[in-house]
Amino acid sequence: MTPRGRIFLLVALAAVVAAGVVVVGVLATRSDVPSAKPRSGRPPLALDFGVRTDPEAVALARAQNLIRTQPKEAAAIFGRYRSLEGEVGAAMADWPAGTVARLQTLAAEHPRSALVALNLGLALYWSRRDAEAIAAWRDAATFEPDSPYAVRAQDFLHPRYAPGLPVFVPAFREPLRTRTLPPARRLAALEAAAHTGDAHAKLLYGVALQSLRRPRSAERQYAAAARQAPADPEARVAAAVGRFDKSNPSAAFSRLGPLVRVFPHAPTVRFHLGLLLLWMGQVDQARDQLRRARAENPNSPLGRVAGSYLSALRSVGTR
Repeated sequence: MTPRGRIFLLVALAAVVAAGVVVVGVLATRSDVPSAKPRSGRPPLALDFGVRTDPEAVALARAQNLIRTQPKEAAAIFGRYRSLEGEVGAAMADWPAGTVARLQTLAAEHPRSALVALNLGLALYWSRRDAEAIAAWRDAATFEPDSPYAVRAQDFLHPRYAPGLPVFVPAFREPLRTRTLPPARRLAALEAAAHTGDAHAKLLYGVALQSLRRPRSAERQYAAAARQAPADPEARVAAAVGRFDKSNPSAAFSRLGPLVRVFPHAPTVRFHLGLLLLWMGQVDQARDQLRRARAENPNSPLGRVAGSYLSALRSVGTR
């Protein structure tokens, strides 16, 4: 694995963005010699059920896990459901016969579906129709930008960056009363608290939304927190981090960088500068910012997290 690959693996693991995320390493090799033969293996299936635990979601998630090794069994499960996730899963399980055509039909029937566009792009890429795949991923990123499918599409469109999006790390803990709830109930409780509570309640709900790869919704919560508490470095930093976009990183950096002067001794500013830089593969600059964040208060929650990142960076062979 290359040094860049090791760093991106670190970022993905440390931020827990790899949970349920399809990672397609070959997508960075767009300079491959053109060939009429499909790429080896089969395209991954990208389905996301968020906090759903209903029987259909459980069954389709199981089929998604089976599709690489037992595609016929997966196809049988997908065939029981008429939801769009079931239809997409059935098309992908049928690889290579008919997959692209079935997904194109679904795309015509659901012309604004990021779910369909993302998986159509994967099928097209595996068919070596790279330009069409890129167009499909651009559609996925545009159609439903506040969805996990748009986030994944951006991964494939920007393979030089770490997968997923950087998630704001608060310097305070979520209350035990919500932290121990099942996922769906926890999300509902955080949403209710955000509606009536202070800026920190909005930040916690924003973190939960980011973790579910709903970036636009998270950004709105962070912006509301910053309006409610403009003197709070946590809220201001979160509002900047929430603006991070792989197609326009300056949207976040232009807000985050100046906060170094506004809050010169707040570890959260330096820490998140380091996090965003690490996401972009700018390891030396990221390491410098993480060291500064830790130096402000090594025993603070963010100081300890920064130290963990620095230790991880050393463990994967960086200075």
